[in-house]
Amino acid sequence: MSLKENYENIKKRIQAACDRSGRDTKDVTLISVSKTKPLDMLREVYEAGSLDFGENKVQELSDKIPAMPGDIRWHMIGHLQRNKVKYIAGKVFLIHSVDSVRLAEEIQKQSVKAGTDTDILIEVNVAQEDSKFGFHNEDVIPMVREISEFPNVHIRGLMTIAPFVDDPEENRPIFKALNSLSQAIQDENIKNVTMKDLSMGMTNDFEVAVEEGATYVRVGTAIFGERNYT
Repeated sequence: MSLKENYENIKKRIQAACDRSGRDTKDVTLISVSKTKPLDMLREVYEAGSLDFGENKVQELSDKIPAMPGDIRWHMIGHLQRNKVKYIAGKVFLIHSVDSVRLAEEIQKQSVKAGTDTDILIEVNVAQEDSKFGFHNEDVIPMVREISEFPNVHIRGLMTIAPFVDDPEENRPIFKALNSLSQAIQDENIKNVTMKDLSMGMTNDFEVAVEEGATYVRVGTAIFGERNYT
C-alpha cells in the first residue's frame, strides 16, 4: 500500500473507534510520527492530508521544520533534554513529553527568550515501567500545581506511553487511568491548566486509546512502515 493509503486507512480506523465510543472524529488528531523518515516520505503523507507530525529528536526536528510546509503543526514527542529546549522554543506546536519541573522551568526560560508561549503535556508513567520517563500518578497533581506558576508555559493535558503488548486490550486500563487522572486535575481548577488533551495510543493500540478518550494518537509504523535505525 502507498503511504497515502496507509494514512487514509488509519483515519478510517479512528473514525470506526469514534463511532463505537460515541465520539466525534473531529476531537481526535492523528499525529504522523515521522522520526528517522526522509523528507520525501513526509511530503507524501502531508499531501495525503496530514498537518500534524511528531518527532523524537530535537536535531531531526530542527532539520525538518524549515524543509517542510509552514502550516505543519510539529509535536515534540520524545524525551527532551533541558539543554536542547532552546532549539525548539517557538517552533513546535506542542511538547508532549514534559517529565520534570526542571524541564518545565527551562521551557519557561527559553519561551521568554524567544518571546513566545509554549503549550505542553505532562508525561505520566502510568504503568510505572522502569524504562520509561514520566511522573508517577501520585506525583502529578503537585507537579502540575508547581508548573502552573510558569506564565509562558501552558499545561494542556497529559501524555503516556503504554507498554508494548500483543493484545491492545491489555492497555485499556492504562488509558482509562490517564483519563481519570485528567478529570481529577480538571476538578482541581488550577489556573493556567486545561485538561483538554490526552496524548495516548500508538500503532498497536490507538483504537483502544480513542475509545478511552485520546485526543492525540501517535502513529508511525502503520503509516511509514518499520523504522531503519542503522
